Amino acid sequence: MSMKSKNVLYFTQREEEFADLLTKIGIKRNVSKVLVYLANTPEATSRDIERGTDLRQPEVSIAMAAMMEQKWVESRENKAENKGRPVKIYKLALPIIEIMDNIERNKRAEANNQMKMIKQLRDYIEE
Repeated sequence: MSMKSKNVLYFTQREEEFADLLTKIGIKRNVSKVLVYLANTPEATSRDIERGTDLRQPEVSIAMAAMMEQKWVESRENKAENKGRPVKIYKLALPIIEIMDNIERNKRAEANNQMKMIKQLRDYIEE
């Protein structure tokens, strides 16, 4: 199967809302969009992701780097038919539900940290 014939996924209203919610809880916008895109397709090239998410190539690269760091995404190379550079193909490294668990843990830790700092601030006021 050639990559060119593959259907590119585009965001539905529901996927837009999912990405917006992720952004509202503090996930970077381009990471949110790429995450939602990859949650809905087994694998995709950067080009597919750019088209489907309406992000530019540098935005997709930055999102990928952030997601790789979190170990949310993995890639493999596919030799290009036209002897050009190999094409990178991306997919989620974990099921989306596990990524959501990961996000939730991080947000809980963040909130707990903030509450500790507020308590410290109150200690200053009460001295």
